[in-house]
Amino acid sequence: MNAITGVTAEAKPAVEATCVRLNARAADAASIEPRIEQHSLSRRQDEVVVAIEAAGVNPSDVKAATGLMPYAVFPRTPGRDFSGRVIDGPREWIGKSVFGTSGDLGIRRDGTHASHLVVETAALVEKPAGISMDEAAGIGVPFVTAIEGFRRAEMPRLGEHVLIMGVNGKVGQAAAQLATWRGAKVIGVVRKDETYEGHANAPIEIVNSATTDVAERVRELTDGKGADIVFNTVGDPYFDDAHHSLAKAGRQILIAAVHKVVQFNILEFYRGRHTYVGIDTLAFSSVESADVLRSVLPGFAGGFLRPFPIKDSSIYPLIDAKAAYAAVIGSSRDRIVLRPGA
Repeated sequence: MNAITGVTAEAKPAVEATCVRLNARAADAASIEPRIEQHSLSRRQDEVVVAIEAAGVNPSDVKAATGLMPYAVFPRTPGRDFSGRVIDGPREWIGKSVFGTSGDLGIRRDGTHASHLVVETAALVEKPAGISMDEAAGIGVPFVTAIEGFRRAEMPRLGEHVLIMGVNGKVGQAAAQLATWRGAKVIGVVRKDETYEGHANAPIEIVNSATTDVAERVRELTDGKGADIVFNTVGDPYFDDAHHSLAKAGRQILIAAVHKVVQFNILEFYRGRHTYVGIDTLAFSSVESADVLRSVLPGFAGGFLRPFPIKDSSIYPLIDAKAAYAAVIGSSRDRIVLRPGA
């Protein structure tokens, strides 16, 4: 350790980065007061420096700022998702367009809402051609969550029925893309009169839970069998409908909750031979997240999977981070990104 610079002998020359900073936990989302600060970043031998072109903003970024993730550190730079170009690191990576995500970036250590990011070389995923930097920055958390949910519950098989609760959310749309790519038949649940808003490789049957008995409708659509997989992106508000929609040996994937405790019929659970799978991508390192994303790159290359469209109105400069966070935690369904160069 150099006593003057505080940098280890393994560290490489520093780069000056413009960063969004959260210096303390906020009482609530409206109280978040991000600051813009300059920080020197240095990489180690196994790391690279990425010049950030776009960084996704996720609900978890805002929740961590309000203490809902007790392991979140302060002060820190938030942000889990990113896209950009490698400017320092192994020669074979210099100049490449990359993207990625993480469960620890922006929460346990400084993250992506900055002009530059230091991250492990193994955490880089090369950006597919035909996908913009803004679009690449929006792939991370929703797709990793959907992919890992299906991997843990077993990937949908040809002809299986997949019921997605909250299908028009970003994880719901990613799950619909993945399931239809695999040849599954997707039923999407919404809470008002609307159509499916995302990309899919086959038609999506929509059920409005505000006007329809979900479990009854699912039985009708599956010849009485029920859904082989239920991807519940909402949690307890849909838990009962999801439970009663499952086929024998069906699997329910859970990624969120409004209330922590639910009641369910244990007898129906074990006699139905059901499986419940819990997914928390905050437990994933940057490297583990990259491995998950690489597993579906052929889907993006072949057009079976598509990034979420990014509207001009959903792009914010770093200085407007507070407005971006408010949009994510508010009513916007659009994918929100921060663009350091904006």
